[in-house]
Amino acid sequence: METISAHQSVKEQYNILKKDGMSNTFDRAIAQGKRCSFCEQGISCQLCSNGPCRIKPSAERGVCGIDADGMAMRNFMFLNTMGTATYTFHAKTVAKTLKATALGKTPFQIKDEAKLLALAEKFGIKTDKSTKELAIAVADAMMAGINADSDDELSNVLAFAPKQRIEVWRKLGILPGGPLNEVMDAVSSTMTNMDGDYVSLAKKALRLGISCIYGSQIPLEMGQDILFGTPQPHAVNVDLGIIDPAYVNVVANGHEPFIGAALIKTAHEAANQEKAKKAGAKGLRIIGSIETGQELVQRYNIDDVFVGLTGNWLSIEPALATGGIDVFAMDMNCSPPDLGSYQEKYNTSIVSVSKLVNVPGMKDQIIYKPDQAAAQAQKLIDMGIENFKKRKGKATNPSSRKQNAIVGFSAEACISALGGTLEPLLDVIKKGTLKGVVALVSCSTLRDGGQDVNTLKIARELIKRDILVISAGCGNAALQVGGLTTLEAKAEAGPGLKAVCELLKIPPVLSFGTCTDTGRIALLVTAIAEALNVDTKDLPVAVTAPTYMEQKATIDGVFAVAFGLYTHVAPLPPVAGAPRLVKLLTQDIEGLTGGKFAVETDMVEAAKGIEAHIMKKRAALGLPA
Repeated sequence: METISAHQSVKEQYNILKKDGMSNTFDRAIAQGKRCSFCEQGISCQLCSNGPCRIKPSAERGVCGIDADGMAMRNFMFLNTMGTATYTFHAKTVAKTLKATALGKTPFQIKDEAKLLALAEKFGIKTDKSTKELAIAVADAMMAGINADSDDELSNVLAFAPKQRIEVWRKLGILPGGPLNEVMDAVSSTMTNMDGDYVSLAKKALRLGISCIYGSQIPLEMGQDILFGTPQPHAVNVDLGIIDPAYVNVVANGHEPFIGAALIKTAHEAANQEKAKKAGAKGLRIIGSIETGQELVQRYNIDDVFVGLTGNWLSIEPALATGGIDVFAMDMNCSPPDLGSYQEKYNTSIVSVSKLVNVPGMKDQIIYKPDQAAAQAQKLIDMGIENFKKRKGKATNPSSRKQNAIVGFSAEACISALGGTLEPLLDVIKKGTLKGVVALVSCSTLRDGGQDVNTLKIARELIKRDILVISAGCGNAALQVGGLTTLEAKAEAGPGLKAVCELLKIPPVLSFGTCTDTGRIALLVTAIAEALNVDTKDLPVAVTAPTYMEQKATIDGVFAVAFGLYTHVAPLPPVAGAPRLVKLLTQDIEGLTGGKFAVETDMVEAAKGIEAHIMKKRAALGLPA
């Protein structure tokens, strides 16, 4: 089994890291060895001074009295609160940036006025206003939704969710309020001696998932479309070969596009290009990394200044090992804590651009402020040029690996590719040319194998079964670097999907965006359900997270189950020591929401399970096999 990476570029750079004696994620994963079985199963607790407690045959309850199911669900709830809080931080930053832009205080502009109007209408805002007034009103409405009381039904859910889902959620008592207050309720519930009932905690997790998507994700995605444009299909370059050490290279890393977008704008200024050349470089380039890079490549065409995306978070250390990165600018999320040690060895400057992110030994922290974005981008570029002067002439380890990809398949772009209507997609599904659609929304982990090995494997298994894949998150980068988001990848698809690819001139895997695009995918699924006049649970649609890793992924998965979707996950979540909870999440919940978790670490078997589910849904709709 491949233990390092599915990507040759990463394996080559890993060999350099090994040769240089650098601590790296791949070696650290191996060094951890066998994990604690209690922690793996979710049946250990360190919340109070009576602990740590473990559930075992001789101690079936913790000191407080909580049982295995309550303990595991409470631990799982913690993960979900972190994911929701982080998405909500992002949404709040979008709202603040949109308002500051409307007031003329940022280097950004309103790029998609149609989206602004559409969002205003969803929020119930009168649209007989100027663009400036409307943007301010929308930003204020976003903040109001984030802060809405958890005792009230969140208006965003009522505006965006399918009517049949709303009734299901209301009946179950999981129709939520705003994400900030739902997080407060959830965290308070997980305190010692508060809520020890696994069913009650599971319902609160479902509330949290729904609130996260409709209160944070969908508004932030639409807000970013308003500011930076709604993604449309176009070609980009990905992989570590986009890093050319002969240029001043500033990397935008993280999950938010703000500093990255400001860098692209500022780097295009002739004066900055000239400064880079005077320093001895060929020019100045901006490079995207992980989800910030994904946000940027989905919206910006590549050129000789913005050159594309390196890969997902497991590609960060290998990218730094090229020795060709001058500034590595880290916004919120996914910056490994040991990057500071790479600065001297690989002649780079590690800089935080978020108040949330700190790495020991980093060179600087420039906390993003919307009204200071232009000056902050300039400072980062100046730092990059000064860094280049110091590293000029020193040894580098450039990669020759570069892969083309087609990206930008937003919901609007998908419908546009279909001729402005969902009918062509519905038609090929009804006929059986396409069996169904799977959303691959995933991280990248080394838990069950090398970087992206399982992501690529399940995607290949699905497309050869005539199942269209929509990709988002770090898994999206996996499929981009792995070559499955190209027109040529149709050769790996089954005959039905291949015919659809040829007809519509699309890849068999549609590159949709980041993990925050879970909400955007929900809107597309909603549109399909409404077009067929069925509930989301009845669609030949599923979700896979074949290499989920962190807390954003868990709340996305919980939402998918609440949304009524079969949701495959791997590795095994930390709940195996709680049999009643496992039964609830993988069996019983299907009778409540229509969705369920399916845990499978063998990707062939996982694909078979997804296909069987899709065929069951087709049969129930009276569609041919």
